[in-house]
Amino acid sequence: MLGIHSCISQAKLGVMKPCTLGKPVAATLVAGRNLTQQNIVPSLPVPPLKQTCELYLSFLEPIVEAEELKQTEILVEEFLKAGGVGERLQRGLERKASNTENWLTDDYVKFEYLDRRKPVVVYSNHGMVLPHMNFRNKQEQIRFAAEVTSGCLNVKTMVDNDTLPVEYMGGKPLCMKQYDRVLSSCRIPGPKTDTLVFHAKTSNAPKHISVVHNCQFFVLDVYNSDGTLLTVDQLYVQLERICKASPQTTTEPVGILTTQNRDVWSRTYSSLIQDETNKESLSAIERSIFTVCLDRATPQEPDEMRSSAILQILHGGGSQCNSGNRWFDKGLQFVIGEDGTCGANGSHSAADGTACMGLADHTVSRTEPLPLPKKLQFKITPEIKKDIEEAKQMARDLNLRVTVFEHFGKNYLKAHKMSPDAFVQMALQLAYYRMYQQCCSTFEPASLRMFKLGRVAGIHSTSKASATFVKAFDDPNIKNSVKVDLLDKAIKAHKWYTHMAVNGQAIEGHLLGLRMQTGEENISMPELFTDSSFTKAFNYQISTSQVISKSSSLPCVGPETPDIYDVCYSVLSDRISLIVSRFEPPNTCKVKNAECLIEAMVDALLDMRTMLELQEAV
Repeated sequence: MLGIHSCISQAKLGVMKPCTLGKPVAATLVAGRNLTQQNIVPSLPVPPLKQTCELYLSFLEPIVEAEELKQTEILVEEFLKAGGVGERLQRGLERKASNTENWLTDDYVKFEYLDRRKPVVVYSNHGMVLPHMNFRNKQEQIRFAAEVTSGCLNVKTMVDNDTLPVEYMGGKPLCMKQYDRVLSSCRIPGPKTDTLVFHAKTSNAPKHISVVHNCQFFVLDVYNSDGTLLTVDQLYVQLERICKASPQTTTEPVGILTTQNRDVWSRTYSSLIQDETNKESLSAIERSIFTVCLDRATPQEPDEMRSSAILQILHGGGSQCNSGNRWFDKGLQFVIGEDGTCGANGSHSAADGTACMGLADHTVSRTEPLPLPKKLQFKITPEIKKDIEEAKQMARDLNLRVTVFEHFGKNYLKAHKMSPDAFVQMALQLAYYRMYQQCCSTFEPASLRMFKLGRVAGIHSTSKASATFVKAFDDPNIKNSVKVDLLDKAIKAHKWYTHMAVNGQAIEGHLLGLRMQTGEENISMPELFTDSSFTKAFNYQISTSQVISKSSSLPCVGPETPDIYDVCYSVLSDRISLIVSRFEPPNTCKVKNAECLIEAMVDALLDMRTMLELQEAV
């Protein structure tokens, strides 16, 4: 998961502290129209076929058995034969690249998101938890919601006018098109695959947001009759009216249907839209610029506030809390809880988490008489009511643990001339190896926004160098100086492949493109893509992401499948925030749960520091 970033830079309510998050890539903002810079952003290149195949074999070496690797080497050799299937697919992919802005993104979104049938909740959507707000009453909750709404609407104006400051990485402009996809977007369930709808650039672009309070949905028009945006004070009045119009949860929580398996939700969705009232209400939600979720307070233990807040943002805390107070298919939802739990939840299919970074708070001060917000109605048949009851039984087996490692951070690592990101990745590799006595396939995302319509590429953190390091670390017969040298090589290998990935040379996207090209070329699927090694390479056991945060805001995302760990971390100047989550049914082995991995990571970080200090003392 890449980090979510708030589109508010500060809250003006007296009891609140400013909230500012950094970028998950080393991006800088430059004021000016982004359309001009967009024209000079290059298209994603197609990597050389031989290079990808050689890297693929290299990444397989530490995670598959020797016999499997030999078999895959034979398949790769066959795939690369002159005039063979590999060359044909490569030529087809290069033709596609010459005729499209990005040869990978559509296939990537379809394969990674739209075709997946698991619920979007936890498995796909991303989130971000703002620092806890100390609301003294309901009015302060509403005031902060008005501030958030105003800030995002002003950013929308800049997106619409192509005046959002351009982001640069390494002196190169980044693609800004994802901002068009965050607002006024929605994922629509379908049989076998979903679709995405984007309304921001249509001739009849929406002028409203959707607001949900006590599981009841409302349309709130956010433009005055003269085309100006509502002010914070006007938004406050309208949000207060909504809260007064929905004092209790008296209707079926239709929003909880969006937590379902996508095929199940697709069938229910088809039933819903048979009724014209339901169809109009669904359209209003789907077309809305974004959704504001005004949550009721939930019980929290003082020592579990952070993990409880993350779960509220990820899935609403279950049907007994706020899971029905959401529409998880929306491109962007802001969650403002009465108990001070605040954050955002976004659709990964519409855009990456980084699409919200760098947004600023803009407030307009104008007033005029306002129409009452419109409450959306739903007609619930007995069959749909049954589906709602089934949706309430959403998965409760997500184990999520948060810790702040306060022994050192970025400053210490940079003083030792080590990449903070690579160092944490090697600590994770060591932690996993100590738990399982083997290496595994590990995913870390890298932004492809240096290319038109770029999404993300996969950095394969497990390498021959990292495997050599973790296997040697606890061996008493290996000198400390040798271990330090092995760590240095592992970090350099990680940095090298990170550079390859952000420059469009990652292997996973290329192999996916070649695989999808078989359908275009009407070619039987090559054995290379059905080989057991291929499954092991890309069925990751650990999915990671680094979020660079300048405040105490926490990113949140869940594991994509039930049997993997999701590790999210933020390396600050003097500490490292760690979040580990995993689906764990009651019978899960206790020595391999999320708590064990996060404890093993802490031990690995400390032991690696000790190794460095021993070397310094020599």
